[in-house]
Amino acid sequence: MKIILLQDVKSVGKKGEIIEANDGYARNFLLPKKLGVEANGKNLNDLKLQKSNEEKIAAKMLEDAKQLAKELESKEIVVYIKAGEGGKTFGSVSTKEIALAFKEQCGMEIDKKKIQLEESIKNFGVYDVKIKLHPKVVGSLKVKVQEKK
Repeated sequence: MKIILLQDVKSVGKKGEIIEANDGYARNFLLPKKLGVEANGKNLNDLKLQKSNEEKIAAKMLEDAKQLAKELESKEIVVYIKAGEGGKTFGSVSTKEIALAFKEQCGMEIDKKKIQLEESIKNFGVYDVKIKLHPKVVGSLKVKVQEKK
């Protein structure tokens, strides 16, 4: 029996796949637990429409991410950290501090998990910080680190 999976099923297939399952397994497990539906004409058409809709949404998200990456190129944020005698810094700048400063200074939110630091920022200066906006798009943001007064 051909089944369209509505959810990921371990060792069977992923959501949206059309699989060939034994009649008993399909009738007694997949269909009653709403893990799949029978692959008839209506359901196949619904799956096709759903996939085309998902492709449109994915293309829009990619375009939005590219637009945001261009916006980030022109922005610069300032992060302040404490310093001791001789200009030596205490601690380092974390992704959480960068995300918070970006929200305060630019009015937009960026998830701290998407900020990628190659190495921790422990000195004053200007740094290019990579931000993963989409699996295919990485933006760059200038972060200026200054002494807290």
